[in-house]
Amino acid sequence: MSNKNQSLRISLRIRLFFRQFPATPYLIKWLFISLVTGTCIGIASAVFLLSLDWVTHFRETHLWLIALLPVGGFGIGWLYMHYGKNIEAGNNLLIDTIHQPQGIIPLRMAPFIYLGTMVTHLLGGSAGREGTALQMAGAIADQFSKPFRLKESERRILIISAIAAGFGSVFGTPLAGAVFGLEFFRIGKIRYDALLPAFLSAIIADLVTRLCGAHHTVYAIGQVPVIAAMPVIYAIAAGVAAGLCAATFSRTIHFVNNIFKTFISYAPLRPLAGGAIVALAIWLMGTTKYIGLGIPIIAEAFHAQLPPYDFALKMIFTIVTLAAGFKGGEVTPLFFIGATLGNALSYFIPLPMGLLAGMGFVAVFAGATNTPLACMLMGIELFGAECGIYVAIACVVAYLFSGNTTIYRKQMIGEPKHSKFANYKGKRISEL
Repeated sequence: MSNKNQSLRISLRIRLFFRQFPATPYLIKWLFISLVTGTCIGIASAVFLLSLDWVTHFRETHLWLIALLPVGGFGIGWLYMHYGKNIEAGNNLLIDTIHQPQGIIPLRMAPFIYLGTMVTHLLGGSAGREGTALQMAGAIADQFSKPFRLKESERRILIISAIAAGFGSVFGTPLAGAVFGLEFFRIGKIRYDALLPAFLSAIIADLVTRLCGAHHTVYAIGQVPVIAAMPVIYAIAAGVAAGLCAATFSRTIHFVNNIFKTFISYAPLRPLAGGAIVALAIWLMGTTKYIGLGIPIIAEAFHAQLPPYDFALKMIFTIVTLAAGFKGGEVTPLFFIGATLGNALSYFIPLPMGLLAGMGFVAVFAGATNTPLACMLMGIELFGAECGIYVAIACVVAYLFSGNTTIYRKQMIGEPKHSKFANYKGKRISEL
């Protein structure tokens, strides 16, 4: 009897504890789910980053591979046309799944986008890595929806946390990754019910990626001026330039994509044509400066004066590559464009070059993705808290001046940027 009474007392204490702290089951559940999915995504990100480093080095030591870019483009287009039509939407498919969950995201999205991105970088396309990381993460995490018996609302949270994990682990910025996952699918609103899973998944995935030996580039902005009226005004001006640059990129990449689709009906021929244009441009210019990730140029933009047209040429190379149908992401090229834009602004804006490059780095990204909060955190994680005020100003202003443009056409307007766009609330960017 004593044992039975003791068991009853323990049971009552447990029930009392859960009544006093009702969030405990939620915490335990999502800690377990985040541990499983975050670990898987972290390993995938590490493999992806290490592979990308190898591919980039191999291309730079075997430049003749660039001549094969049109052939690689045809192969990517053919693969997706025959076997990947239901995953071709990429990041927009993830956004659609959050808004209106349908069938489980096909697992083959992960190997398809990985292979496509490797081919793009190996042969000299100008692309990034964020799109690949997000799609791999979303495809991997969604496979656990049925085993974990998640409801529709919980599945939405799972995809959001997967995106946070993919972004945070591939860039080494878990806090920014968590907020990006919460921000990017609906402009102006954040889902707070996904706050804990997003942060847990991003932190776990980043930790696993680092434990697997993947490294991230370290940037140093150097001197940061004391907060004063004129530096703040200069920061606003830099934010305006970044917002206009982001809007130009977003509008142009969709416009060029429509041109390829209008004039080339057979899908595999689009990346073939785009690859031929990029390969020819590389040969004529005699430089590989504007292809691949461009990490060395991004790092150089923080401490050395670069030609003022670097950001425009990188924009052109990236737009042609991605609009034609090559795979990869837009974000790292946007970092290149933003950092070199900031470097160019240092010709006439009297702020330290490193600070302007850092502001441009995150502000152009903020304007192109409509994720100002994530970009503020990214700036602080990458460059230090000292630059936080200037980074925040640039990101917010760029977000406002980019208007209703985005690289993610399925983003929904949760809260318009200002009253002029009040009628757009609840609509997708693609509908405007």
